[in-house]
Amino acid sequence: MIAPAPTFDGVLFFPVTPFTAGGVVDRDVLTEHVTSRMPFGPGGVFPACGTGEFHALSASEAIEVVRTTVEAVAGRVPVIAGAGGPLGHAIDLARGAEEAGADGLLLLPPYLVSGTADGLVAWVDAVAAASELPVIVYHRGTARYTPDAITRLAANPKVVGFKDGLGDIGLAQEIVLAAEAAGRELAFFNGLLTAEISQGAYRGIGIPLYSSAAFAMIPELASRHHRAYVDGDEATRMTLLREFYAPLVRLRDETPGFGVSLIKAGLRLRGLAVGSVRPPLVDPTAEQESRLAALLEHGLALAADPDAAAAR
Repeated sequence: MIAPAPTFDGVLFFPVTPFTAGGVVDRDVLTEHVTSRMPFGPGGVFPACGTGEFHALSASEAIEVVRTTVEAVAGRVPVIAGAGGPLGHAIDLARGAEEAGADGLLLLPPYLVSGTADGLVAWVDAVAAASELPVIVYHRGTARYTPDAITRLAANPKVVGFKDGLGDIGLAQEIVLAAEAAGRELAFFNGLLTAEISQGAYRGIGIPLYSSAAFAMIPELASRHHRAYVDGDEATRMTLLREFYAPLVRLRDETPGFGVSLIKAGLRLRGLAVGSVRPPLVDPTAEQESRLAALLEHGLALAADPDAAAAR
């Protein structure tokens, strides 16, 4: 029996994967990381995905991360596990995530090669067939979905969502319309780096949900942004974008891979021993960490009182 499609009510939380000094997954720190964010109301938790260094995890490690997260969340919100890469690897992860108790899969792109639209649809169908879990497809890299591909995938009841990581607003709009024409209410969400900065545009084309790496690092501010977004408080939302998210993007863009590395550094700065990123990613320099620390301090002040903090 196919598991029911998850529903999301809140910002989507993508936890990091903590590593010990010896380089192994630190389950205790991961549990603390996840449980400490639950009071801030995430709409779903997505372990072993991009922010969680999916690219650097073995199948057994990814499944361990998913199992630990499922235990920490304890049924309060959906847990959507990362899967993808080589077909055999993706199938193993799908089965392992189901056994670990996940509520769904985020299907990251195939490894290295790009196929035709027919091949991509067949790849999704093959991974979806490996478990009873519903699947959200991730549009980026080697997984570039066309409106026709989404129309065809909409016929598969296991395909329940679409995450855009490409940033082509026109194409994303066509895909939303294709799903609607097929009679499917897929869960659409914005998966660009630091998605808060682009979410206003995505909301305008019928993509109301977004992932938030910042939530892992500074849930106080990320939840404040989401509350302003849902309430239509554009003055507050724009203040947060101008004062925190835009400077974070400028720092992020200094070094490839900082979409993940800065989040881990921020967590370390805030006292959680999540360890370093795995190669090929690199940690920020001491000078970059200093600027991040100042930005986090300002972000916490913004979360408490956006107008007062912005006026300083």
